[in-house]
Amino acid sequence: MKKILTLLFSLLVLASGTTAKNVTLKDAAGGTYRAQNIYGLKPMLDGEHYTQISSDHKRIVKYSFKTGKEAGTIFDVATARNIELKSFDGYIMSPDESLILIQTETKPIYRRSFTAVYYIYNVKNRTLEPLSNNGPQQVPLFSPDSHQIAFVRNNNIYLVKLLFGNSESQVTKDGEYNKVINGIPDWVYEEEFAFNRAFDFSADSKMIAYIRFDESEVPMYSFQWYKGLAPEKKAYATYPGSYDYKYPKSGADNSKVSVHTYDIKSHVTRKMDLQIEADAYIPRIKFTSDPDKLAIMTLNRHQNRFNIYMANPRSAVCQVAVRDESEQYIKEQAYSSIVFYPENIVMMSERDGYNHLYLYTIGGNLVKQITKGKFEVKDFLGWDQKTNEFYYTSNEESPLKTAVYKIDGKGKKTKLSARTGTNTAIFSTNMMYYINTFSSISTPTLITLNNNKGKELVTLLDNSRLKSQLAELNMPQKEFFTFKTSEGVELNGWMMKPANFDPNKKYPVIMHQYSGPGSQQVLDKWGIGSFGDGGMFEAYMCDKGFIMVCVDGRGTGGRGAAFEKCTYLSIGVKESTDQAEAAKYLGSLPYVDGSRIGIWGWSYGGYNTLMSMSEGSGAFKAGVAIAAPTDWHFYDTVYTERFMRTPKENGEGYNASSAIGRVDQLKGDLLLIHGSADDNVHFQNFMEYNEALIQADKYFETQIYTNRNHGISGGNTRNHLMNRVAEFFIRKL
Repeated sequence: MKKILTLLFSLLVLASGTTAKNVTLKDAAGGTYRAQNIYGLKPMLDGEHYTQISSDHKRIVKYSFKTGKEAGTIFDVATARNIELKSFDGYIMSPDESLILIQTETKPIYRRSFTAVYYIYNVKNRTLEPLSNNGPQQVPLFSPDSHQIAFVRNNNIYLVKLLFGNSESQVTKDGEYNKVINGIPDWVYEEEFAFNRAFDFSADSKMIAYIRFDESEVPMYSFQWYKGLAPEKKAYATYPGSYDYKYPKSGADNSKVSVHTYDIKSHVTRKMDLQIEADAYIPRIKFTSDPDKLAIMTLNRHQNRFNIYMANPRSAVCQVAVRDESEQYIKEQAYSSIVFYPENIVMMSERDGYNHLYLYTIGGNLVKQITKGKFEVKDFLGWDQKTNEFYYTSNEESPLKTAVYKIDGKGKKTKLSARTGTNTAIFSTNMMYYINTFSSISTPTLITLNNNKGKELVTLLDNSRLKSQLAELNMPQKEFFTFKTSEGVELNGWMMKPANFDPNKKYPVIMHQYSGPGSQQVLDKWGIGSFGDGGMFEAYMCDKGFIMVCVDGRGTGGRGAAFEKCTYLSIGVKESTDQAEAAKYLGSLPYVDGSRIGIWGWSYGGYNTLMSMSEGSGAFKAGVAIAAPTDWHFYDTVYTERFMRTPKENGEGYNASSAIGRVDQLKGDLLLIHGSADDNVHFQNFMEYNEALIQADKYFETQIYTNRNHGISGGNTRNHLMNRVAEFFIRKL
């Protein structure tokens, strides 16, 4: 009888749902419920296979595109000869796949740059040998014939000739820290133009082209290093050290850039005769399949005129092939997504108001606009020249959703992805197969193998373990909503309500946002939430009695150029108005306490938190600003001037967009958080805003993280930060 009663009680407990677990902040900070993914998939030449690093970082495994099954091991630390490695960090296959560069001892520099020690692996005889014995390398690149490898060390380019006993020669000799950089971008180019290698081989492997950055006139920025912990910098145990690097703030001098070619046989270096303004940018160079055509991509300083020059690497003559212009600015996709084919160029442009694909001849004549409509192409996935079909992803169904499509030469469009939400794809080299990564607001990452007609062949990953874990959690309800502002602008948002939501109660609300130009956080994908993990921090806060909300205001992406670029020359003004409008809308809902609404964000989101708390309406009772730019005079040239032009040209706009300039109007309780070693949004932003608040007699709280950069992580840091944010809102709201 006792056993039966115990069993009945257990069933009743299960039925009532009282055994459901709550998410802890340790779970959120540590990624306990983070969706699994498959990273670093690289299609192979044969079109039938792809490669990936094993989970223990000891092997490079070959998989079948048809079955998803393991088809062999290409590299294994256990069977590699001559040099013993325990594991490795990454790899680069040679163009003919006979050699592999094995990446070890990786040390990050900035967001995309790092040094590493590379080894050359011969696939046939399984031997390993050092790429160079003279120190770590950056951005190594095989020549198209696989017989040479170029790399950068200490701001100079080096060349290793594999057919000549791996003889190493120095291509450039004027590289010097904080003065001249060859073949890799300076800080602002790396951060804002999103690349880490600035050299390329010609198609016949006879020449190297590179961008030279003369940053000697760029102003220096310094920040202090302390001993700290996790990691501990023992050299600074008594006296702090400093890190000094070139960082051009808005209106300041940028690096002087030029393009050069190096003839490998004759050792002759030439400077390309590029007729551009002295302050123009060169965000990419790329050799085409014609060794006499080097594509040089340029932007004027306002970033509203984009040119592709075709340069002859020997005569140095440069001619404009393609030009694109915008009244406001050209987005990064214009130069980051260009693909050069033997006779054609495929590129993106917003010239008709939405981001679309365009086909040109290699000489620069427009053949046709490939895609059209009031939607945005998100990624160009490839062109099957045999069938004349173009593959891409776009948000044609909704600004919140992305699907995979193909379109043929006659304009007939076929949707390939089967599920509604967010889809991305990687195609095989022959365009016969693709790997589809799908998720939605309610479905964790699902990865499938498909043929080019969209048929699913096999599931590679379904996150079934995570789904089981989530079923045991007290998970909040997720939903999308739209509303109209008082100016008649329709905005999209998502909301998370507590699992035990009671419509008759009045809940406090915490709004999280980023709000930066072209960004999107309201998307039908699993990675929503302030930490991109499906909303685990939000789930924790929902359990504490909050409704969690995110709204994409004007200036964000997915809705065409007019919506995105309406903030031009006065960023932060419309964005903060829209967050206040969102708070006003939420306060009108019967289950929201409009007197207890908070707002927070990181980076631009931190900036817009300060702007929103100072826009005049007093919509927010509390806010947290993390790593926030507080005045655009303090931020870099490329990003700031893209949206604001220079302070000299747009002084009024800079004043209107300054959080420091609005400090007198700040209403609500504020927590300011920053890392002392933020190389991106300098600690200066925090200190100057801190001082402005004091002089305006505003009382506030602060949290500084020693030696932490813009990401504010390491050791227990992220857990501490999340606890700090949660505790502040619980206390204040």
